[in-house]
Amino acid sequence: MTQRTDFYKASPDALKAMIALEGAVNKLGLEASLLDLIKLRASQINGCAFCVDLHSTDLRKAGESERKVYAVAVWREAPFFTERERAALAWTEAVTLISQDHAPDADYEALRSQFSEAEQVNLTVAIATINSWNRLAIGFRKSPTK
Repeated sequence: MTQRTDFYKASPDALKAMIALEGAVNKLGLEASLLDLIKLRASQINGCAFCVDLHSTDLRKAGESERKVYAVAVWREAPFFTERERAALAWTEAVTLISQDHAPDADYEALRSQFSEAEQVNLTVAIATINSWNRLAIGFRKSPTK
């Protein structure tokens, strides 16, 4: 796969805005490990090889087990996730696939049981942000380095 436009060089101002948004998301008080899990799951759903590589590497560097990282794609069937992580992963899928399922009530209720209202909004902004990064990386064919 050949990279298309280098979006960092083509529009530094747009990327500064994305980086600022990413920085803001990281300061919203959600656990870093939780953010990496949702970034990995959204990237898997979207088929973003660059982001899957990046976030699975980040999780392992932060001390997450290989088993848990590998199981993110099948989190519903794996015993490695807390109820809070399960609620976040379900919400990640619902928001990432919003045109298909319109964020089902069951996923919202799981979210509500584990997250305050502010955390619900913060998590949703984090999901929207990784979906934006995925669209840049996929659209412009950014791939992981060997």
